[in-house]
Amino acid sequence: MVYRLIESATVFVHFSFILYVVFGGFVACKWRHTIVFHLVAVAWGAGSVLIGYDCPLTHLENWARRMAGSSELPSAGFISHYVAGVFYPVSIEAIVQGVAATVVVGSWVGYVLLGRHVKSASVGAQPRR
Repeated sequence: MVYRLIESATVFVHFSFILYVVFGGFVACKWRHTIVFHLVAVAWGAGSVLIGYDCPLTHLENWARRMAGSSELPSAGFISHYVAGVFYPVSIEAIVQGVAATVVVGSWVGYVLLGRHVKSASVGAQPRR
């Protein structure tokens, strides 16, 4: 029971991380100090896809699955098991990755443009008396 809970919590955190990688730049537009966390998350996520290093969340989920008596994730990992073929056809995975990268870059462009707007608005503001 405990291991199934750990497994489920790990899947939830993993999905949350993927969503943050894709959409976290928009979060940073609202809370500007979070951009550093988003940059780190994108670097980790892109590295795991491009370089192929292992994700500690996948290791944690596999451990919980083993302890619960279930089989581990396939060697291709979390995305191939839960995302590719479930949310989109595997045949368009490269397109989905390109769209995700475009969303990330677009959010960063918005972050920069919003930062310029905020700075110019604060420069022109009159001090209160």
